[in-house]
Amino acid sequence: MKRRLTRLTALAALCAALAGCGIRTTSVPVDAGAAPSRVPCELSAQEPPGEAASGVPLQAYLVCGAQLVSVDRTVRIPEERLSDRVRVAQALLDELKKAPSDEERQAGFSTDVRESLTVSGARKGDPRDALRLSSQPEDLPTHALAQIVCTYADSAAAGPDRSVSLGGPSDDPVRGYQCTAALKARPESVLPTLGEIRPTR
Repeated sequence: MKRRLTRLTALAALCAALAGCGIRTTSVPVDAGAAPSRVPCELSAQEPPGEAASGVPLQAYLVCGAQLVSVDRTVRIPEERLSDRVRVAQALLDELKKAPSDEERQAGFSTDVRESLTVSGARKGDPRDALRLSSQPEDLPTHALAQIVCTYADSAAAGPDRSVSLGGPSDDPVRGYQCTAALKARPESVLPTLGEIRPTR
């Protein structure tokens, strides 16, 4: 009887030890940290374009990870026309309207700029560096407007102080926008930071 009791005690100890080696289920949620990001927002280094793709290198801002991130683009504009604000603005707008390349899409890039959007120059009564979109800026998706503002701010489409004066097809005055670090981080917060811009007399 004593021997039998000793065997049972040893068996119970062995079961307890084996159970401790496994993973026990729990009803309490366990915070294992955030999942690793699958959106690197980075592109591999590109080789210099060949003759067929030659042009002027410019930067366009796309949406990636709910932020604005610049990508390199090549725009076919004669160098002597780089001072033509409207031409540069339309070329950049065309780049923003393009669907991202396969590599850009796999890296998480997208664009909210509409295919039908166009841009024209200043009207009578506008500041000289004003640009007029075919839609009211405030009617555009916020990310699309932020993309346009930051893309223009880094180009000849901007004013001398790197601000962007934008208006729409209505007679409303154009408004001034700036591409700040805060706007790149939160493009949904885009606002005409400089208010209405009127020509100086």
